[in-house]
Amino acid sequence: MHIINPPLTIGLAILLFLGEWQWVRTNDEKWYRIVRFFEKLFIVNFGAGVATGITMEMAFGILYGPFSQAAGPFFGQVLGYETITAFMYEAGFIGLMIFGWGKISRGMHLFATFNVALSSTLSAMWILDANSWMQTPTGVELKGGYFQITNWLAALFNPDVILGFPHMLVAAIELALCFVIAVSAWFVLTKKHLALFQRPLKYAVLALVVIAPLQIYLGDGLGLIVADDQPAALAAMEGHYNTYNPDGSVDTSWQVVGWPNAKGDDMAWSISIPHVLSLLETHTWNGKVEGLNSIPAKDRPPVVVPFYAFRVMAAAGGALLLFALWGLWLLLRGRLSPDRIAHNQLFLWAAILCGFLPYVGIWCGWWVREVGRQPWVVYGLMRTEQGVSHMSVTSAVLWLVGYIYFELIVWGSTWYFFAKVMRRGPDMDSPVVHGGNQHLGELEERHGDAPSYVRPL
Repeated sequence: MHIINPPLTIGLAILLFLGEWQWVRTNDEKWYRIVRFFEKLFIVNFGAGVATGITMEMAFGILYGPFSQAAGPFFGQVLGYETITAFMYEAGFIGLMIFGWGKISRGMHLFATFNVALSSTLSAMWILDANSWMQTPTGVELKGGYFQITNWLAALFNPDVILGFPHMLVAAIELALCFVIAVSAWFVLTKKHLALFQRPLKYAVLALVVIAPLQIYLGDGLGLIVADDQPAALAAMEGHYNTYNPDGSVDTSWQVVGWPNAKGDDMAWSISIPHVLSLLETHTWNGKVEGLNSIPAKDRPPVVVPFYAFRVMAAAGGALLLFALWGLWLLLRGRLSPDRIAHNQLFLWAAILCGFLPYVGIWCGWWVREVGRQPWVVYGLMRTEQGVSHMSVTSAVLWLVGYIYFELIVWGSTWYFFAKVMRRGPDMDSPVVHGGNQHLGELEERHGDAPSYVRPL
């Protein structure tokens, strides 16, 4: 549940900075109104991310005590860096960003927004670094029940994080773009503030034309890393049981859909396309892709969840690319101009639906990542059964129910306040703030150039 909030915070912080930069650069009031409106949605989502994040850190100690102890020398320190980045660096500047309107200069407020975006990105980097280390643990050795660091650089720059972090960062930007597109499309569709929301919709579609294919490219590269370092996870994602033989007795067909048999040693049925798996994972016609049957049964992950979650994630990414190209075509034909955009009813409804696709893609992608790593909590070094806390079934169930209850409250509250902000719409009546120079401007109007001793800091 936590994974659905931080990506929007990260991506939307970047877009807020870009929008505010446009306002400072052009002094166009529309950019100011757009930024102030989406900032309200950002604040709601930010609060949800903090609430679920703190709860998840509690869960590490309560539900995964042995893992937290053993991995503390690396995992704990990296989470400490994330705490410094998020709860100290980000918290200070987010206060200026939210409450600094009209109290600090435009330039200083833009600087605060920039630092919120930067600190959010750094926070994501540390979290992904910790999780990537669990996927491809390098630079450590397990001695006396503790992961002792032998090479800090090797641990920090483990194989998975090299593309795992960019893939997640681009997913966050893609989510934020689709969120802006969906919200803007709703206002255009209902003919409320049409001229205002046509602008973010148009620019977000243009950005999505670049971001959507970039995300697919990064995902393909990350798949090659998984094939090399986590062959069991890759085989589960693809429902691939039998390793390819040069004599052609086993091919590398890509299973579009299918279902494992009762023995768990092959697919009971499937619809497949010959050679596509080899092309995807080795970029060759008959490349070797290791199958699950070559891996001991006790070291294999479940198949159904990563298999179908991966396909849903890929389908969401492909649909967003097609939507972006559709939007580009409309834009080139002049049909997203202020006077014509409202006539594209089908596109606007598709834009609203596309606002949910990145959520689905990120959620399913995280299931692929976490379930595909099983039965390891630290791949190849510590099994999940060794990392979980030793507690009774009753205690485990109570904690699980408690977490589910809390997460659902946060999730429901987030969408309730999203809807509330949407119903109110942007504030079009309050005067545009002028920051620290506002009082100086008033003095200049009344008394001409103000002397240096009355200029604000």
